[in-house]
Amino acid sequence: MNIGSVAEITGLPAKTIRYYEDIGLIPKAVRAENGYRYYGDADVQTLRFIQRARHLGFSVKDVGNLVTLWNDKNRASADVKAMALRHIEEVEKRITELESIRKTLLHLTDQCHGDDRPDCPIIEDFALGEG
Repeated sequence: MNIGSVAEITGLPAKTIRYYEDIGLIPKAVRAENGYRYYGDADVQTLRFIQRARHLGFSVKDVGNLVTLWNDKNRASADVKAMALRHIEEVEKRITELESIRKTLLHLTDQCHGDDRPDCPIIEDFALGEG
């Protein structure tokens, strides 16, 4: 099937599919005589795998490692679990950072009058560049 069909089936933009091909997450597509890329069912399955992993926040590099593990029928599930556990740690760190950002923004918006006056604690805080 052509890249448009694959994009429709997977929900990935054609540009993203070409990017994944360029960086080696999926094999280079077979080219038809007209030069168009041709993808098979295995490519669609791999793209769905990649999309799910990316949706869960794995980096492109980690997704590449996951694809390698997925394709290795002799893999140790411990390797996959270790990657997932490392990713959970990263997610928890980001959650903590986002909660801190939220708390700061809530504090600043509480301090701002939000009227026609020019003084604004939000702008003043940003200008200080602290934090």
